[in-house]
Amino acid sequence: MRLSVEEAFQQYGDRVFSAAFSICQTKEDADDAVQDTFLKYYTRNEDYIDETHLKAWLLRVAINRAKDITGAFWRRNRVSWEEYMDELEFQEPEDRSLFEAVMRLPEKYRIVIHLHYYEEYSIDEISATLHSHPGTVKSRLSRGRKLLKSMLTEVVCHD
Repeated sequence: MRLSVEEAFQQYGDRVFSAAFSICQTKEDADDAVQDTFLKYYTRNEDYIDETHLKAWLLRVAINRAKDITGAFWRRNRVSWEEYMDELEFQEPEDRSLFEAVMRLPEKYRIVIHLHYYEEYSIDEISATLHSHPGTVKSRLSRGRKLLKSMLTEVVCHD
């Protein structure tokens, strides 16, 4: 199975951006990761088993590229994700609080939370995508949820 770059971008571009943004935490860096991901897809003349395989491959490449970008020397002088928040639209006020809490999680928890709740990946799919053990994914999800709960409870108590 092979989609054109345009079709792949139309179907998965938003999800690839979300995954990259959850790591990079800036729109510009996430855009760069998305561009690099679809460029790699374009230059890689390979068929995929099905759409699930293609989506997992795109997310994995985006996550790896986003990690490369965040480790770059020049990135230290970039605009933070907090400054980008004003440009985002949320359906409910609670969505903004939740998004902010997720973005404050350490990267290892933020990635699995994003893949599980926003991409609706199972633990086995996350495990395969991140090349880690299912037990590791489960524990990171559990710890990430606990951190989110305490962060959100703290926000509610202070309001």
